[in-house]
Parts: sequence; structure tokens; C-alpha cells
Amino acid sequence: MTAAGSDSASRGFGGLLADAHAALPGIVALRRSIHRFPELGTQLPRTQQAVLEALDGLGLDLTTGSRLSSVTATLEGGRPGPAVLLRADMDALPLDEETGLDFASRLPGTMHACGHDTHTAMLVGAARLLAARRSQLTGRVVFMFQPAEESGGGAQRMIDEGVLESADGIGVAAAFALHITTRFDSGTFHLRPGPIFAASDGLHVTVRGRGGHASAPHRVLDPVPVACEIVQALQSMVTRTIDVFDPAVVTVASIHAGTTTNIIPETAEIRGTFRTLSPTTRQLVRDGITRVAHHVAAAHGAHADVTLTEGYPPVVNDASFTAAIQDTAATLLGADRVHLLPEPFMGAEDFSYVLQRVPGAIGFLGARPPGIAPAEAPDLHSNRVVFDEEALATGAALHAAAALRAGSSGDGTHVHPRS
Repeated sequence: MTAAGSDSASRGFGGLLADAHAALPGIVALRRSIHRFPELGTQLPRTQQAVLEALDGLGLDLTTGSRLSSVTATLEGGRPGPAVLLRADMDALPLDEETGLDFASRLPGTMHACGHDTHTAMLVGAARLLAARRSQLTGRVVFMFQPAEESGGGAQRMIDEGVLESADGIGVAAAFALHITTRFDSGTFHLRPGPIFAASDGLHVTVRGRGGHASAPHRVLDPVPVACEIVQALQSMVTRTIDVFDPAVVTVASIHAGTTTNIIPETAEIRGTFRTLSPTTRQLVRDGITRVAHHVAAAHGAHADVTLTEGYPPVVNDASFTAAIQDTAATLLGADRVHLLPEPFMGAEDFSYVLQRVPGAIGFLGARPPGIAPAEAPDLHSNRVVFDEEALATGAALHAAAALRAGSSGDGTHVHPRS
């Protein structure tokens, strides 16, 4: 789409996209500043301070978390109406960056490899766009800057600290978030109603046998081949007991046994993850893993201890809100840049906790650098991932447009919190 076409498409939002492009240098500068000094987990003091400084002077009500380095910023519109939440996650990953960027991480073993630095900068950009349109804004916008998405369930912790509530008793009525990716062309927007991210749970199986000398396996009970059979049987369990239209993914990512070459160990450990999209399949997989591990082990005279760790629930986009956001994005960007996803992404996202409480949606913002084929572009959680920063203007404008749309009247997006 040409620049003129983009501007024409954005007229329904008062030149929002053009203003976002004008603000892009500041958005990029903030992103790069955060990218140079990534932080992990719940405590992100440097990132928190960068966000607070970037929001200073916008006339927002700012609060910080007590148990984590979160920032909640509230913008009161010029007219009464519902509250909409816009969310960005802020934490990084434990990786050594190998992008070669001049603003690459300066902290060994820590990198923004999931794009949370871009999410944070885009949401700050949206706050600036909306603060300049306060008089046009109906209702309240809550900007949720969240630590600990990668681990620790930061979204739930912010909910526990009241991010969905307010002093006047008017809670958040709808929520929206973006996730950047190099899977799609830069500046395009992709979403779907219903499940869009999977539940993510952990599995840990310890196979217990009897150790002894490697020269005499008949005198011991070797847990290693038992563990290997369990891994294979888990894959058959998925393909033969789970409905292909309500899928599951079981991945064994770690097998460990023994200390040297001439000792058969007492135990072998299997660790991995399983991903599902519905409560029914989630329980079927839990039951299947336990059954397979116990019975395969028993068939060899061994024993299996099974521990299943519950992780994030699936992210389920509200159908009505998704339709409204799709229409909003098409008005803002042009219909050719907005696409419905044919299937969910089997990764996990703790925005699920927000959408369990209020209707809303999360979508993907394409940011693949120009000139790179989709199959060749490193994507999320790669220590070589690079995003096209031009897309950050689109993301900031999408956030702002979602808030303006959700607060407007007569468009079907007046929704109420779930009990």
C-alpha cells in the first residue's frame, strides 16, 4: 500500500497512522534503549524506569507494582465511557544475542528475543497518540506494562494487584494486545477469533530401575531403554487418541541418565512440554502421559514417577471483539494488510489470564525485515531475530485505534467484564 493509500485508510481515526509514523523515531529510540539492557523475570527496575520517564508529562495516572516491576498508566478520556486495557510485556530471555546490531544487548546471557522491547515501545507510542486525542476519547484507557510473561505469570500477578479494577468501581471492559513476529510481512496484522495461543504445561517423568555394571545388563534393570520407549509411545498416544481438529503437541526436550560409559544408572529423567487448545484435550493429554509412562515402565518391571506442571491456559479471543478489531485494522491500514489466521499458534502467552476475565483479543504484527524470505527469517526466541522497526508505527497506531474504537458508541464493542 502506498503512503497516500495508508493516509486515506487512516482518516477514520484522524490521521492516526500518519502521526504514528511521525512519532516513530522516538518509539525506535525507546525500543533500542530497552534492547541494550534487557532484564529477566519479575524485577525489571531499569525497564520500569525507562517506561516511567517516557510517559512523564502525558497527564497519565501512574502506579507501580508492589511485588513486581510493573507500570499501570491510566488515561481519562474527555467523555465518560467504558475502560479498555492495552497491554505490553517487558521481560527478556536468557540468551546470548548474535544479531550483530549496533544496539545489541550489552548484558551477556540476556536478550530481547521475543520482541517485548518492541511491545513496550509501541505501547508508549500509543499512550502519546491517545494523550494527544484525549478530548476525542470516550472512557478510560489502562496501559498495562507487564514483567514476567516468559515465566512467572506476570499478568496474573498484575490482576491480583488490581490492574483490571479502579477506585470508582468501573473495571476494565475489554482488552487488546499485540505480539510482533517475523513470520509475516512487515506492517501486516493477523488475528483470529477463538483460540490463538495454546495452553502450555510441563512434564517430568523419572523412570526408576536398578543400576549396576554395564557389562551385565541382565543382572540390573536398565531405565534408559524404558525411557526411550516412553518417549516413542507418547508420540503414538497423541496421534492415536487426540482429535486432529482439537490438536495437542507433546515435546520431550530433555532426556538425562547416567554419569559415565560403564555404569547402568538407577534412573532416567524425561522432561518436556505439552500444548493444547481446549480443556477437554488438555485433560486427555494429562491422563495419557500418566497412563503411558506408568504402563510402559511396568511392562519392563520398572517404575515411573510422573509430575505434570500446569502452565498458562490457552488464549481465547472473543469473537465479537475480534471482529471489531479486524474492522478497525482494515479501516486504519487497508483491508489488504489485515488477515485472519487459519489456525492457532501453539506457543503460549499469559495474556490468557486477562482474557479469562474480560473479553478482548491479541493479534500478530508482522515485522519481517524487507528482502528476507519467510523461511530464512529467524523468529521469536532465536538469538538472531531482527525486526523491521518501521512496523512499530503500525503497532502503536493499532493500539490507539483499538482504544478509540472500544470507547466509541454504537459499534458493538461495548462489552462487560466476565464474572
